[in-house]
This record gives sequence, C-alpha cells and structure tokens, in this order.
Amino acid sequence: MKTKAELPDCPVATTVSLIGSKWKLLILRNLLVRPWRFNELRKSLDGISQKVLTDSLRSMEEDGIITRTVYPEVPPRVEYALSDLGESMRPIIKSMEEFGTGYKEQFEK
Repeated sequence: MKTKAELPDCPVATTVSLIGSKWKLLILRNLLVRPWRFNELRKSLDGISQKVLTDSLRSMEEDGIITRTVYPEVPPRVEYALSDLGESMRPIIKSMEEFGTGYKEQFEK
C-alpha cells in the first residue's frame, strides 16, 4: 500500500491512481461477480497481455484492492478476489455501468 505522503492531495486523483487504467477497471468489473483464476481473467479480457495482467494484479494486490489466494494443490491454484476495500468500489463501478448504459441508449433513439 502507498503511504499517505505518496498519494495525491486530491481524492479523485487518488482514486484514479488506484483504478484509473482501462485494465484495472475491467479486472474490477469481473471480480465484482466472483473470484477468478489468472487464465480465466486473461481469456475474458480481450487484448490484455500476460505482462499487463500480471502487473495490474500485483499493483492492485499491493494497494489492498484485491486478494490473492494460493491453494496448496498440484498444480497450484491461485484465485484473485476483491478485498473489503475493493468491494467498497462497487458503487463506483455501478455508476459507470449506469452511465455507459444511458449513453448507449442515446444512439438507439
């Protein structure tokens, strides 16, 4: 997690620094539904590279937005899920969904 001194003064800028990339938002969208395994996420996010997904997941884990659980199986199974902090972003993603739906409806008229 970043220290308070490392975060921007503006709360909006803080949020953008945590989830402002296209891929992080789409990862969040998926994790709001259920926990996902790495390859499931990669297949569901058309166009994301393995490196970008790995970097995004690591960053989100470091920031406390997601959790990474390794199950002691052979082969090892790893699942990513939202932490409580990540779950608190549900209203943000819901608002974005509602805006996107309303925006698209303008073109159906």
